[in-house]
Amino acid sequence: MWSAGFVALLVVVSANLVARRSPYFHGRAAGSGSSSSSSSSDGDGDVVGGGGGQVGDWADHPVKLVSTPWAKTQKDDIFTTAATHMALLHNALIRGFNSIYLQAEHIPRGQVDEFIGYALTWHKFIVSHHDDEEDKLFPDVVAILRDESVWGDMHSEHESFLPGLEAYAAHLRTHNSTTGLNAPQLLAIMDSFRSAFENHLHHEIDVMSAMAAHPYAPARDTLKGSLASDMLKRWGKQTVMRAGIADVVPFFLLNTDRAFEHGSWVRWPRMPEPVRWVLVNVVGAWHGERWRFASCDAAGLPRPLYALRTREEKQRSEL
Repeated sequence: MWSAGFVALLVVVSANLVARRSPYFHGRAAGSGSSSSSSSSDGDGDVVGGGGGQVGDWADHPVKLVSTPWAKTQKDDIFTTAATHMALLHNALIRGFNSIYLQAEHIPRGQVDEFIGYALTWHKFIVSHHDDEEDKLFPDVVAILRDESVWGDMHSEHESFLPGLEAYAAHLRTHNSTTGLNAPQLLAIMDSFRSAFENHLHHEIDVMSAMAAHPYAPARDTLKGSLASDMLKRWGKQTVMRAGIADVVPFFLLNTDRAFEHGSWVRWPRMPEPVRWVLVNVVGAWHGERWRFASCDAAGLPRPLYALRTREEKQRSEL
């Protein structure tokens, strides 16, 4: 049996490790969540409140964020809802891309390894997400709608930026804090697939939301509709978890802006708040130094991008 003293020491060491690395302690000054009391539906019938602002040079460019189908139509059929949730997931991928793109040229040599870990987590996330779509989501939706053509050219769109993703990962895996990052080359690689990446993440939402008008689309209040809705929700919950609990999950949650669309998605993704807190702040401590580069703080609100903020602070100190 371990002695009480050893257990106490282990608890103290573990607590210090979490305190040092946890996203909870990473520059918690968020951008600007407004105090608006407006409320709206989340596309599943529940009403949520809150508004949201933005911060200065934030992760909403160069790739444009996706507006949710629910915000455009206010419809709550199963495909509008599923496409809305997919849009929110895509926006986490987009903020991840943008946060890497905007900070790459401003990473100090001593933080290159952590930044590369962050950037490779983004790569793992998007590759896993698209593989999961091809293997599970696409065939399941084809079965629901009894239509092999319903996804259109989604597969070829995936293929269009795979070479760029491979070059991106290869570049990162051959660099470290000793060699440096070679940010201009990394940005050139990202530019090589940026247009195809942006087009796909927007177009896929349009394709999925259009399925609401398909002749075989089941109504939500039917047995088939209920089963299809449960399948789509289950896929959405599992796809990020399957990609990686210790790395992709914190990356996803720390690039999900809960102030987006005036706070309509403050409770998305659906999970008990204590579970979300643990996934961000405790699980997230495992690779904690990576998450300083994320676009949102531990509460899910926009914050100034770390490398840009530290660059500006350094410039001011030198005046």
